[in-house]
Amino acid sequence: MTDADRPRIVKLPTMVVDRIAAGEVVQRPSSVIKELIENCLDAGSSYVSVSIEKGGLHKMIVTDNGCGIAKDDMPLVAARFATSKLTKVEDLQSIESFGFRGEALASTSLVSRLHIVSRRSTDPTAFQCS
Repeated sequence: MTDADRPRIVKLPTMVVDRIAAGEVVQRPSSVIKELIENCLDAGSSYVSVSIEKGGLHKMIVTDNGCGIAKDDMPLVAARFATSKLTKVEDLQSIESFGFRGEALASTSLVSRLHIVSRRSTDPTAFQCS
């Protein structure tokens, strides 16, 4: 799949949000690492590196070689219920990814100082958001 074929990140419609169990809370660092690794795998990564300091309470760094996030999608990357995996209720019947609710990065950003750096293969430089 080329970068142009990848779905864009969009805010989910209210009807979809209502069907999703809301409020997943980050309970411990391991749950954040799990969600981030799932994001890496959903992005087509064949390589994932995880580095933590003080059990993940001080710092977590996850690096991968996935498809990257488009610069225009960065403002939504940590917005609640924003995802590239589905757009309508019917999509819930055919989920083919680990994560789909658009909550992992939003939840993480509420309990941490989240910093994301991403570059798609067609982009000359990486982009970041904090």
